[in-house]
Amino acid sequence: MIVIRTPGGVSLRLRPRALAVGAGCALAALALGVLAIGSGDYPMSAADVLRTLAGRGSPAEDFIVTELRLPRVVLGLLVGGLLALAGGCYQGVFRNPLADPYLLGVAAGAGLAVTAVITVGVGVGGALTGLPVTIPLAAFLGSLGAVAMTYLLGASGGRGRSPATLILAGVAVSAFLSAGQTYLLQRNSDSIQQVYSWLLGRLATAGWHDVRLVLPYFLLTALVVLLHRRELDVLSVGDDEAASLGLHPQRSRYLLIAAASLGTAAAVSASGLIGFVGIIVPHTVRLLAGSSYRVILPLSLLFGGAFLALTDVVARTAAAPSEIPIGVVTALLGGPFFVLVLRTSRRMLS
Repeated sequence: MIVIRTPGGVSLRLRPRALAVGAGCALAALALGVLAIGSGDYPMSAADVLRTLAGRGSPAEDFIVTELRLPRVVLGLLVGGLLALAGGCYQGVFRNPLADPYLLGVAAGAGLAVTAVITVGVGVGGALTGLPVTIPLAAFLGSLGAVAMTYLLGASGGRGRSPATLILAGVAVSAFLSAGQTYLLQRNSDSIQQVYSWLLGRLATAGWHDVRLVLPYFLLTALVVLLHRRELDVLSVGDDEAASLGLHPQRSRYLLIAAASLGTAAAVSASGLIGFVGIIVPHTVRLLAGSSYRVILPLSLLFGGAFLALTDVVARTAAAPSEIPIGVVTALLGGPFFVLVLRTSRRMLS
């Protein structure tokens, strides 16, 4: 164990294995970011990318990098980090290895809200005709609304409710909202293509607008979850044991769920629905660095950004010049991974 003392007198205890994995995640994120910036219709080498980032590129290269590709890469790092962090947080809160950021109805709420905006009519700038509601704002509000419905339904279980109650409430809310979305699509079949292009996920962005929208939620979510990550290790031993150690289980659980849900809603509002990141990344980190959430959550934040940067490169280059929705790429990787996690979980419980 390596002990680092900060100028303020705080001691940071880092295990060499976790430190090595963290350094690897950070380097991977940087390398994949450079690779993503250099990929596209106008290919650039790593040297060209670094030279342009240093301000020594041509005007055309400077525009392509700083206004088109770099915002997309940064957005991918933020969205991937949020989804992975939320996935690890949910798995700790619910003590369920299959929990993911869409567990509490986030996907269904965002899908219904965006479908409603698109089918009613979208005007200039992506705003709902006659109302100042854009597609990202609708996704954000729909996600948080669905989570609020899940909380209210789960709270009806009384004081003896367990984490499983919230999971079942999320399933019920998701089914209800998905039915509403299906009804809207059936009544407005001409909007199906536009709706599904959003549902399949994308990182297309022009400029830094989406990055500026997501960044405050990224910082807030990361701050709250990482400051309380030790509590997830305590919650893993059970509520009674956690309470005997001085922790308020319900208060900690709802605080962490609220923070993770807020971050997920922000990610969904900017990128659409990108699945399986919250399952693939935390489990990979767990295999590499151990089972403590003090390690899993910060490394998931790093590895999640690197993972989404990689899948974005695949989405842009695998079928060039056309682009595959990034949600399709993550689903192709996540489907087999989900089956593997399910088989492993069953083996551990049997």
